[in-house]
Amino acid sequence: MKKYLVLGILFILPITAYVFFASGKNNFATLPVLTNSITELNGFKTLDGKSVQLKDHITVLGFFGSDLEAHRAYAYNLAHKIYSKNHEFNEFQFVILLPSGTEEQARNIEEKLKEIAPTDSWHFAFGAEEDITNVFKSLKSNLALDSNLSTPYVFIVDKERSLRGRDDDEDEGVMYGFDSSTIAEINNKMSDDVKVLLAEYRRALKKYNDKREI
Repeated sequence: MKKYLVLGILFILPITAYVFFASGKNNFATLPVLTNSITELNGFKTLDGKSVQLKDHITVLGFFGSDLEAHRAYAYNLAHKIYSKNHEFNEFQFVILLPSGTEEQARNIEEKLKEIAPTDSWHFAFGAEEDITNVFKSLKSNLALDSNLSTPYVFIVDKERSLRGRDDDEDEGVMYGFDSSTIAEINNKMSDDVKVLLAEYRRALKKYNDKREI
């Protein structure tokens, strides 16, 4: 009996220690800040004519350009893998910036997105081409918009309008955005990073509530 007890301890203890430290790493990790002071979305309007802003929101920011249909599959990838799992978190939102005149394309895609999850926190926002370019430039990334003001890459922006990403990614080194055309990247890297950022804000909220109770 003692023999089996010792063997059980020797087997279980390393696994327990690994799970403890692994979970600790996830629970207390923070997502690096890559760029501060992203340009606010002043002047952009949603399909409902409402304003939208980055401040005080956790935002997945995208630029799908004048040919939105070409990015239809990318929107579905994001809706399935990221949005549907997180849209109920307070202050979490998707904002896709589009040039004015693409509203009808956006309405068509929004109807399809509603089949995946309610689109209350998914905003297609329309503005001038110059304003879209200015917001993109303020990210100070190593990426670029094409001639249609689009890119398949999407970006994570925190409540303080700071770009979050990876500064030591094993494949790319500094990772400013996530390629929404690649399911593996969205499902693995981006999904993990969104979880880390949401957990960061949950911890901050819990700490704030604990202080109020003292």
